Amino acid sequence: MLVRDFIEDSLYNPHYGYFPKQATIFTSSETIDFASLRNGTHFQQEVAKRYAAYGLDTDGPGRQIWHTPTELFKPWYARAIAQCLVSEYLLKYFPYEDFVLYEIGAGNGTLALDMLDYIKEEYPEVYDQTRYNIVEISGNLAQLQKEKLCSVHPCVNVTHKSIFQWDTPEPSPCFFIAMEVIDNFAHDMIRYDLRTLEPYQGLVTIDASGDFSTYYTRITDPLINSYLRLRRRLNHPPPIPRILKASSTFRTFYTNLPFAPNLSAPEFIPTRLLTLLYTLRKQFPRHRLLLSDFSSLPDTIPGVNAPVVQTRYQNTTVACESLLVKQGYFDIFFPTDFGHLRDMYEHILSQPLPPDVSGSDSPRVSPLSVTASPLSIGGNFFSSYHPKNRRTPLDGVASSSGLPIGERKSSVFKHAEFMETYADLEKTRLRNGENPILDLYQNVKFLF
Repeated sequence: MLVRDFIEDSLYNPHYGYFPKQATIFTSSETIDFASLRNGTHFQQEVAKRYAAYGLDTDGPGRQIWHTPTELFKPWYARAIAQCLVSEYLLKYFPYEDFVLYEIGAGNGTLALDMLDYIKEEYPEVYDQTRYNIVEISGNLAQLQKEKLCSVHPCVNVTHKSIFQWDTPEPSPCFFIAMEVIDNFAHDMIRYDLRTLEPYQGLVTIDASGDFSTYYTRITDPLINSYLRLRRRLNHPPPIPRILKASSTFRTFYTNLPFAPNLSAPEFIPTRLLTLLYTLRKQFPRHRLLLSDFSSLPDTIPGVNAPVVQTRYQNTTVACESLLVKQGYFDIFFPTDFGHLRDMYEHILSQPLPPDVSGSDSPRVSPLSVTASPLSIGGNFFSSYHPKNRRTPLDGVASSSGLPIGERKSSVFKHAEFMETYADLEKTRLRNGENPILDLYQNVKFLF
């Protein structure tokens, strides 16, 4: 099978996959009292104590516990996310449009619960217009989210489905939330023939005794081909030394050296992430994406953009050096190049919308739309200038200023930058002035 199919099987198979059967999301019924903690060391000790409450592993692969900033800094982290989205909603759509949110991979439902509690408390008029939709691939987590959320917040709707199979168009303006999700999206593995620079797709095989191996074939998979075409269009170079790309003579000399490899190092390409971007473009034409995840990772396996493959054994996290591990017992997660992600995302959004998305050639006209769009007589009727940080405007859809200038393009923020903008930092400050919500997660970024 393709490498991405092997990863998806290992992580999401409903019978033995890592997330359905092994993973436990760290959570605690009590919020950490940050103001009572002396310093960062005291904070780490408090987290370790809460981990210990899950009990010790006695033998074999242990309980696969992992935490997220949502759980670690609840409710303050979720409130920062809510403040960001509510601010955008009030600026652009209130009161003419509902506050429509979609979240994928909602875990225990903590982010949704804390966000909705905050909106109900601080912005009751917005809460009255809120529709919160969760798309969850795990049946167990979907049931947990329904039990935790639906009775408290009737505006919540939980759908047990993979986002990659989503086929219901959302014509309204909406906000799409993906927090700590895309790191577990499956990647494909490719290598380049160092003589011809032709890419080859990696496949995983398993023999009768259960041993894994890999081999490479010419690329036939449409999704891999689609990603490579998009990368060429965006001028994102493949990870091959410049001198090898520039000179066929040097490539021949190099590959004839004793023990020289005939293929480049493995490169892991985010093909499932590309599928998500296509889904957003087709099914959520008027969405605004808020995404956060790792921009770099330690202890990765060999390769370019390679993942961390790890498990817990006898209360210790163990990192592996190979992707070919027993399905279900190992977490496999990848870093994201946010610069490349932003380029891909904006390019895909700039493409023409498929005509069958909402039964017409254009998204639903909202009450904020102009009655006679200047686009009907040419977008440059009044001026030939179009800001570079704005997308091409949709015909009939005005911005919050009333002018068809297009939505603002997404930007990339460091974790601390985002929190400094939207979080109530006093709530997470320690007694010595340190603030773990700023100091931790330095390898995490936001796209918004």
